[in-house]
Amino acid sequence: MKNIIIASTSTLHGGHYLEYLLHELSIHFQHCTTILFIPFARPSGISHEEYTSKVALAFAKINKTVKGIHEFEDAAMAIKNAEGIFTGGGNTFLLVSQLYKKNVMSILAEVVKNGTPYLGTSAGSNICGLTMQTTNDMPIIYPPSFQTLGLIPFNLNPHYLDDNPESMHMGETRETRINEFHAFNTFPVLGLREGSWIEVKGEKITLRGNLSARLFRQTQIPREIETGTDLSDVK
Repeated sequence: MKNIIIASTSTLHGGHYLEYLLHELSIHFQHCTTILFIPFARPSGISHEEYTSKVALAFAKINKTVKGIHEFEDAAMAIKNAEGIFTGGGNTFLLVSQLYKKNVMSILAEVVKNGTPYLGTSAGSNICGLTMQTTNDMPIIYPPSFQTLGLIPFNLNPHYLDDNPESMHMGETRETRINEFHAFNTFPVLGLREGSWIEVKGEKITLRGNLSARLFRQTQIPREIETGTDLSDVK
């Protein structure tokens, strides 16, 4: 049975890393002693070691040990043997490229679908959808495929921002970019605001957190989805 938390972000404004999720994570990973961390997205280009140390400090607050996947000679076996898995944020293009390079994309999908508890934030959430094509990240490296884990039957746009009419920014809004995606792709996209997450228990998919999310479908007007809504039929 799938047991997944898909969070828009790791850190809320003014808070500490994973702080707002720690209570949920203590329940989510309650049967795990050690969490396998996948640091491949490397936010700001930090090293795998630096990133893993940061994550370890957060998980120590709920008495969990963290091991980085880069510490294992066999990445596939590390995933297969993991009690719980966390994939952190950063650059989704880099993350997806590395998962394919190490031949673990399908293995990661398989173990999570079979029940290994999984947490994703930002880029680690992007890969839970059908493809990574609705990421906000720059294409700093070319992955062999945009196809990702397919743990949920739609795509995600983490860090979703609403249009601010008073802003002087003249670039495209998130809504504009998702509409561009829908000019060529049919499956739905959920704009996930900061502090919100998706809980997956088996085949049930539920929006959690204090904020609503924004659901985009091809040729349809976007609609607000209230927290607590069952998203299992979104496809």
